[in-house]
Amino acid sequence: MAAPLASKAGSAGTTSKPPFPELDFRSGARVEELNKLIQEFTKHDQREYDDQRALEIHTAKDFIFSMLGMVQKLDQKLPVANEYLLLSGGVREGVVDIDLDELNVYARGTDYDMDFTLLVPALKLHDRNQPVTLDMRHSALCHSWLSLRLFDEGTISKWKDCCTIVDHINGATNYFFSPTKVADWFYDSISIVLSEIQKKPQRGMPKVEKVEKNGTIISIILGVGSSRMLYDIVPVVSFKGWPAVAQSWLMENHFWDGKITEEEVISGFYLVPACSYKGKKDNEWRLSFARSEVQLKKCISSSLMQAYQACKAIIIKLLSRPKAISPYHLRSMMLWACDRLPANYLAQEDYAAHFLLGLIDDLQHCLVNKMCPNYFIPQCNMLEHLSEETVMLHARKLSSVRSDPAEHLRTAIEHVKAANRLTLELQRRGSTTSIPSPQSDGGDTNQPDDRLAKKLQQLVTENPGKSISVFINPDDVTRPHFRIDDKFF
Repeated sequence: MAAPLASKAGSAGTTSKPPFPELDFRSGARVEELNKLIQEFTKHDQREYDDQRALEIHTAKDFIFSMLGMVQKLDQKLPVANEYLLLSGGVREGVVDIDLDELNVYARGTDYDMDFTLLVPALKLHDRNQPVTLDMRHSALCHSWLSLRLFDEGTISKWKDCCTIVDHINGATNYFFSPTKVADWFYDSISIVLSEIQKKPQRGMPKVEKVEKNGTIISIILGVGSSRMLYDIVPVVSFKGWPAVAQSWLMENHFWDGKITEEEVISGFYLVPACSYKGKKDNEWRLSFARSEVQLKKCISSSLMQAYQACKAIIIKLLSRPKAISPYHLRSMMLWACDRLPANYLAQEDYAAHFLLGLIDDLQHCLVNKMCPNYFIPQCNMLEHLSEETVMLHARKLSSVRSDPAEHLRTAIEHVKAANRLTLELQRRGSTTSIPSPQSDGGDTNQPDDRLAKKLQQLVTENPGKSISVFINPDDVTRPHFRIDDKFF
């Protein structure tokens, strides 16, 4: 009996060993070290902006919105008073569900310093009380054709050159809104407007460094002072309300229940110009719930978001060839995890390492089973079209990450630090020939601009990584109308 007593005394006395550090069973990595690496990645990935950079962000935004106002006036196709959704992060960052295989590769630091996605409604059904019927007879799940029969004769007349025409046996003609033709029109219109703008350059006007059509999106890189900003502009169809195909999702329990209202979540959805794997590119649009995702993001803990951003940085590099997995898949898995796991667990501030490892495990599980349900339309499997060879290739790559997550985090940190160094070097070179603000005459600093810059800096620093919704009238681009989540500025 002496031995157990001695053991018991030893465990309570001063001779007891310190508790063993928490380890990841699979890799042997220390959880504390992984947490520190994630924090370091976050520090370098989320930069603070001074007044000058904030003013440059505003100048670029104003330029883009003014350009879109001119596009509207070009042929009156776009709605006169439009509502854009401005998202932080480009399409390549997975902010919307659009295929990446048709997009040129741009790198932060090399090609741009900040990136945004702007959803621009070409058509909107906002004032209708009756539910909109989407034509899904010819499409895969989560996709639809759009007949202009839903609109008036004036709208059909404006847009018939951007439609595919189907003649029925009874002699009726149906015009289907074509995502590819709309994208072609949008790119041509933007090119015309930018050409006109550049004929009469104004002091402090952003320099258009690149305009490219990437599949059905238009990518514009602007140089403003010492900043380069990428805008991925996506022509969309905007709806108020909620599609019938996602109605059953509302009947389930979700992590956001009680935190935000259902009205906020189902305020609207979009059709984005992307087709399914076997769909007809000229006719098929993809349902997007980007507006809802902005709301849901408010309910996700900062530690989970940090793990998500770090995991995204790893997979963007690792799983880039062949292009089968996008950051949007990872975002969907994160939302499912929020539904699956207790809220008090996900709220733990020092659990970022656990969340990172869990996201990697989830992604590998989805690949091995070739199953990743869309969060809003679970019956839609976003990996269904992939070959067994492709999913196993990516699963093996992820296995290497899971075996040494610390090393892959260090690599991600080095990449983001290198991008920041390139940005700082450009800033240093540009600081000697800084561009005055657009409203400045080269003399005293314009006070309204200075106040705006300070306001923008406050918004950016207080709302890192949040999506910004902007309402603007193209006939009056002088007044910004920001909405970050549910607050207006």
